[in-house]
Amino acid sequence: MFTGIIEAVGLIQNIEPVGGDMRLHVVTNSKSGHPLDMSDVQLGDSIAVNGVCLTAVDFADDYFVADVSNETIALTSLKDMRVGSEVNLEKALLPTTRLGGHLVSGHVDGLGEVLSIKEESRSVRMIIRAPDGLKHYIAMKGSVCIDGTSLTVNRVEDTDFEVNIVPHTQQQTIIKHYKAGTRVNLEVDLIARYLERLLMRKQDDPESEITLETLAKAGFVK
Repeated sequence: MFTGIIEAVGLIQNIEPVGGDMRLHVVTNSKSGHPLDMSDVQLGDSIAVNGVCLTAVDFADDYFVADVSNETIALTSLKDMRVGSEVNLEKALLPTTRLGGHLVSGHVDGLGEVLSIKEESRSVRMIIRAPDGLKHYIAMKGSVCIDGTSLTVNRVEDTDFEVNIVPHTQQQTIIKHYKAGTRVNLEVDLIARYLERLLMRKQDDPESEITLETLAKAGFVK
């Protein structure tokens, strides 16, 4: 699990084909920021790269190596990565970690596309188009994860939604490199996903369907 608070911006140093999959070599510091603290990382730990949960199979003070499956390549923007690309980095949270963003699993739900970027005072307003299948998970003033960055949704219109990027977030993430047409990893709010699952009618067990009557009997609705 992660928080969506980016800890460092890293750099893709090498992309190595391995048995049909891909192995990423990530330098934990780019020229534009501070390094990721690797002092407490152990072999097998999870590190989010642009919001994608990857497992460290090798590491040192200034880099780590992670394998990326074909499914992950197909479903995320990691397919667009090149040697020299900057990436958002976040280590998995600890029980003592401050939850400054929101609960993020590191499992990307789909690819979005940046439609427009507009400066507004010192901030930036950005409109992003989500895949049609994700639009009902995105709610005004709810949370969404974009390339691993926890953001608040300001406005929603069909599949398009708007976020506001404050100066600190611009400086500390790869969002500063976005332009119209940039593809980004999207992860919707976990609570929305589980709530939908609970409310779905199960074909094999109609009695388990949660309805207003069910909620009323349980005392949740009057």
